[in-house]
Amino acid sequence: MRHPDAPAPGELLGAHYGECFGCGGEQPHGLHLEARAGDGVSITAEFTVQAAHQGAPGLAHGGVLATALDETLGSLNWLLRTIAVTGRLETDFVRPVPVGTVLHLEAEVTAVAGRKIYSSATGRIGGPDGPLAVRADALFIEVKVDHFIDNGRPEEIRAAMNDPDQVRRARAFEVNP
Repeated sequence: MRHPDAPAPGELLGAHYGECFGCGGEQPHGLHLEARAGDGVSITAEFTVQAAHQGAPGLAHGGVLATALDETLGSLNWLLRTIAVTGRLETDFVRPVPVGTVLHLEAEVTAVAGRKIYSSATGRIGGPDGPLAVRADALFIEVKVDHFIDNGRPEEIRAAMNDPDQVRRARAFEVNP
């Protein structure tokens, strides 16, 4: 169920971390994916496939497309006000995605069971109702902030902890700080 303090439908979610390859604005070759809250526990997102994202000549690399799906699915956790990490990502590549294409993504939470969050996403070319290019089903596992502190590189953890906006975002998800 959507958390009462979740962003309103249509609201831009923003980056969860500036250095994130999926959504961060500080990554020169990142996806710069922009996600917006949808109705219920759903979101929409877009990213434009750049030349730096290609695998075969002129086509998006499958790993980049999987990253876009993972980032979109992970953004759903903003609506649950839960910190979670990808446990499983199953991806189907339906059609090639050319460089220069805007990939229109939609994702929704399909079930929650304890710490497990199940979700699915689609990516379409040519518009939100365009041909299906990629789809994914995922399992996210809820974790505490300590998961990142205990496992991340110390220099990045220090930088994030010195960023008041980053600390504010992390603390917003704590139920019992």
